[in-house]
Amino acid sequence: MSKVLRVPKLDLQAILAQQNPQIDLHLEAYEASTRNFLAAVSNYTQRAVTEIQNRKDAYSAEKKRLADKAQSIEAETNQCKLKEIELIKVLDREQEEKREAEAGVAAFRRQLNAVKDQCASLDVEIEQHRVVAANLLRERKREQAILGAHAARVHPELAACEAALKCTIEGIGHDKILVRFTHVDPADHEREFSLVVDVSSRTYKVPTTTPFLPTLPILLDELNESRDIYAFIRRVRNAFRELAVGGR
Repeated sequence: MSKVLRVPKLDLQAILAQQNPQIDLHLEAYEASTRNFLAAVSNYTQRAVTEIQNRKDAYSAEKKRLADKAQSIEAETNQCKLKEIELIKVLDREQEEKREAEAGVAAFRRQLNAVKDQCASLDVEIEQHRVVAANLLRERKREQAILGAHAARVHPELAACEAALKCTIEGIGHDKILVRFTHVDPADHEREFSLVVDVSSRTYKVPTTTPFLPTLPILLDELNESRDIYAFIRRVRNAFRELAVGGR
């Protein structure tokens, strides 16, 4: 702590009573005090400038730190905005895909409902066809029973006719009849001549004959023109007879 200079009180009357009055102003002490004051002021000023500079540097550093932080936050904000834009695009695409998927599901549901309706309609038709088929089956069984009863009644007459005509006719396979003749060859009455007639369509066909009959195509054409199967059988028997007699 600097020493404080205290100026003593002046006795003006004593001073004036002297032969050479003088007042000691203590200039050296004043100058020393002044120097000390100026040094103190200079030190204070230096400390203040240093403090100000330190505060300025600290402020600049803090300002730079805050600016860097603000720049970093802004960069992060921009990245977030870009990500937000991408997410919005993704959400828009997902919404569009969702709408398309919902439209597809709705279309499939409509198709499914249409198929269900068709299935229900087909079930009704199937049931109707089953009823019709059952009725037809019953009718066919009834007709078969009638035909069986009729066949049982006419079987003796048929056997007598076949014995008299020396010809038998029977069904084979599907829509085919087998016609067999005996007593055709005068030299061998037991020799059998036969043919198979296909009646599955309006055009009659003869897949096979035993033995081979050369005039069969002509006879078959006449049959398809006249539609008279009984006349055809008589002509075939005569053709077999001519073949047997001419073959000797």
